[in-house]
Amino acid sequence: MPVEFLGIAATADGSETHPRTTAAFDRDYTLRLARAHEDHGWDRVLFAYGSGSPEPAAAAAFLASHLDRLQILLAHRPNVSYPTFAAKTFATLDRISDGRLTVHFITGGTDHEQQREGDFLTKDQRYERTREYIGIVKKAWTSREPFDHEGPYYRFNDFVSDVFPVQQPRPAVSFGGSSDAAYAAGGAEADIYCLWGEPLARTAEQIERVKEAARAAGRTDLPRIQVAFRPIIAPTEELAWEKAHRTVATIRSRRESGALAPRRRPVTSTPENTGSQRLIEIAEAGERYDRALWTPTAAATGGAGNSNALVGTPETVAQALLDYYDLGVDILSARGYDLLGDAIDFGRYVIPIVREEVAKRDAAKAAEQAERDRHQLIAVQA
Repeated sequence: MPVEFLGIAATADGSETHPRTTAAFDRDYTLRLARAHEDHGWDRVLFAYGSGSPEPAAAAAFLASHLDRLQILLAHRPNVSYPTFAAKTFATLDRISDGRLTVHFITGGTDHEQQREGDFLTKDQRYERTREYIGIVKKAWTSREPFDHEGPYYRFNDFVSDVFPVQQPRPAVSFGGSSDAAYAAGGAEADIYCLWGEPLARTAEQIERVKEAARAAGRTDLPRIQVAFRPIIAPTEELAWEKAHRTVATIRSRRESGALAPRRRPVTSTPENTGSQRLIEIAEAGERYDRALWTPTAAATGGAGNSNALVGTPETVAQALLDYYDLGVDILSARGYDLLGDAIDFGRYVIPIVREEVAKRDAAKAAEQAERDRHQLIAVQA
């Protein structure tokens, strides 16, 4: 199966290790970073969502109007707009990008962050709302006739859109989460299910949970699986590990100084979302897993988002990614700490190795299938 690479479409140059030197939305930096991805073998980039961050759909439209090939993954929180409005926004963006849009629906992992924009539902209610929201968006993308809707969270009559996506029947829907409610909602609705990088055995367990949820929802197709990492690469193993330890030291220093904390963020010892809880649990159990997975980067951020690292030479990191590919992961998400430089290095030195090895695997599978078919034909003829 094909493999795809997802990077980050940051609108500013800051990261956990680098203080921001640009405006929150910097046109030149946004375009420069995106071009680096497009020029170095990446397939798509993510426009993330934060309560105080630049509006990602507008930023994505800016990018789509300047680049011709790079695909867009747009993060969206259902609490910030009505689903019919969102469906038109997405369809318009798919038109602007000539069919390069995927939408990633975020339910919201922390009450405090959701409440910043007026969302006071419980976590379980948010998952229920997201599932209803995605269903409405899908119908608005595909229905040429007016329709009514009455559900627990949304009610309207006689809606029909006048703008439809380029992609038919619709753009893909992406979803993530590690709780039972997340598996149920994403298993039912997602074309792509997104996971944070965990040890191989735990990733395999999560993939099976997603498949079970999809089957329980009556699906015959199954979501594609995406897994996200923070690669730390260097020409030698020794240099890569030196770089990794410098990275963690910088993250810890900046966190202790308050440079990483969102404004007025309440201090809690345990994160609310299950995904972050899992990352902390894994980090407490050990620093190194499998071929190259390293957890101190996640521990240093308190399990904040995609934060487990893959450390080593490009060859080591590529082989680690192939281990996940062999589990059934065909979308590999990666984001470094020097956003621009790491995107270029990963594209130059890691992506080609992975693509070449995947091509070899696919060729071997095709040859094996052809041989099986030949033997079956001989058996029938005999």
